[in-house]
Parts: sequence; structure tokens; C-alpha cells
Amino acid sequence: MASCSLLVHQPRAALSYDYYCYERSKSTNFNGMSYPFSPRIGSKTRRGSLECKCQVQLTELAPATSAAYGALLLGGGLFAFSKSGSKGSLYGGLTGAALMTTAYFLMRAQETKAFGEALGFGSAFLFSSVFGIRLAASRKLTPAGPLLGISICALSVFLFAYLHDRI
Repeated sequence: MASCSLLVHQPRAALSYDYYCYERSKSTNFNGMSYPFSPRIGSKTRRGSLECKCQVQLTELAPATSAAYGALLLGGGLFAFSKSGSKGSLYGGLTGAALMTTAYFLMRAQETKAFGEALGFGSAFLFSSVFGIRLAASRKLTPAGPLLGISICALSVFLFAYLHDRI
């Protein structure tokens, strides 16, 4: 379970209004899952800011990661093709986008969620290997280095989401 925190600075005159964040001391059930809230939600600090805390399941981030990673692979493939005429990059970008789109739609249905996460993991592992090999062969940080880092991040999201669903 990952947690995020949002700190919004408000002027002192606006502190009297009620915002979307509010105090809760008990847990809330949604879709059969319990989401605990911090008792400090919505508390106003002395500096005139409003603090909101939320907790997000990592499995909820996997479809968004799949969509963003697929768009990045497609954009990178199209950019490499337009800049240098590389058909391999174009085919790789199209294949990655197709795999991530398939994984995205599979993750949206509860019956096929585990298969979608496994497909996303396998695809991210494949692209991590490709970008790692390209980085080792060329010894140039760009473009393989950042793409390797993004691929490893996507790989870790899919792995933890898959393991969370399995346990």
C-alpha cells in the first residue's frame, strides 16, 4: 500500500471554509476493502495550510502505469522513426503500445486482472532487457538510460501489483 500526501497552502481568510478534506477517525469500507484514514485529515496547521492524506492501493496504479508506459513507448518509437528512420524503433514502439494497451484492458476486468498484470510485467521485463542491452552496447546514457529507468519503474509496479493480488 502506497500513501500520498497533499499539502495545500491557503490564505488565512480562506481557513474558515470547509474543504473536501475532512476528519475521519474510523476506516471506510469501499468495494469490500477497508481504507483507513488518518485522524489528521483536513487538519489546519498553524501556517495556514490544509493537509490531506490518502492511501492508494498499488494495484490501482497498474492500469494507469500501463497506459502511460504504452504511450511513452509509442511516442518514442514514432520520434526515433521520424528523426533517424529507424524501423526497428517504430516496430518496437508499436509492439510495446499494443502490449500495454492489451494489458490495460485486461487489468480493468476483475476476472482477467492477474493476466493483465502478468502481461504488463512480461512486457516491461522485455523492454528493460532491450534497453539494458542497448545501454551496455552503446555506453551512451541517452536514450537507453532514461528508458531503462522508466521500464524498471513500470516493471516494479506490475510486479508488486501482481504479487499483491496473488497474496
